[in-house]
Amino acid sequence: MATRAHALRLTAVLITCALTAGCGLFGGSSGNETPDVEKTSLRIGVLPVVDVAPLRIALTEKLFEKAGLSVTLVPQTSESESIKQLDTQLDITWATHVALFRAVAEGTELQLQGEAYQAGQNSMALVASATSDYNDPAKKAAPTIAVNSDTDIGALTTRAVLDTAGVEKQKIKFKPMPFGEMEGALTSGQVDAAFMIEPFITKAQRKIGAKIVTDTARGPTLDFPMSGYASSKKFADANPKTMKVFRDVLRKAQQAAANNKLGVQDSLTSYADVDQPTAALVSVGTFPLGLNPIRLQRVADMMDTEDVLTGRLDVQQLLPPGTTS
Repeated sequence: MATRAHALRLTAVLITCALTAGCGLFGGSSGNETPDVEKTSLRIGVLPVVDVAPLRIALTEKLFEKAGLSVTLVPQTSESESIKQLDTQLDITWATHVALFRAVAEGTELQLQGEAYQAGQNSMALVASATSDYNDPAKKAAPTIAVNSDTDIGALTTRAVLDTAGVEKQKIKFKPMPFGEMEGALTSGQVDAAFMIEPFITKAQRKIGAKIVTDTARGPTLDFPMSGYASSKKFADANPKTMKVFRDVLRKAQQAAANNKLGVQDSLTSYADVDQPTAALVSVGTFPLGLNPIRLQRVADMMDTEDVLTGRLDVQQLLPPGTTS
């Protein structure tokens, strides 16, 4: 009987330990240990676009903090400048895939750390002023289009969509300018239309009555992969565990955003210079949950076809080891 009583007491102790994780049996942890990463703080470059809403949600929900990372979002004025700041002012940056792939083609060694955004209906579009007669992509044979860069996603997708509409790509005139200046260019007649992304589309619609000429996520650009996050390869090679934790938290944040469109729209009021009524009207696309080489190769191949790149870029070579889908 004594043996049986001893066994029952031991069983009770084991159950208590399992429930409280207080004994350290079987390698249990209290959850208060320092994370096994090389670097606990990250500086991430961002622009005021819908694409980065999951990062804002992650900070609000303390997802990074719970994973042992201190993350600072650093506002940027351009993707090209933020890419140049990697390893000096930034550890990771957001940018369109087009900007990232161009940087790689020009010799910058990058590693992709996550996909940020995929186009949905009217999440990127050509818009015209309220008084313009430009109401169909085929209406103008040689349109002048405002773009944030004549080598970025706006010019790439605009050429593809207008080409499908029968407009000769060589006749399209691109006028580079910041998104914030496009409303003025439309109302003054400097351009026939402007390539915009959200929340700039909705802001222009509410402020100057801008109208959509065509969604630029249609036909060859339907569900187009728009943007992502990257670090330098040097930083990624030196901090593989940190980057793994970042990708894990990003996945949770992307999932949270995908499940909460209203939360995404609400978050815009904190960083994108939009009020609540405007934020509520913003079109929201898709937040991918992982790095998909097939999806990303589609961007690189279109850049090759459109002569934005001088040759084919193998996107798989830009992914972290072990992330093949």
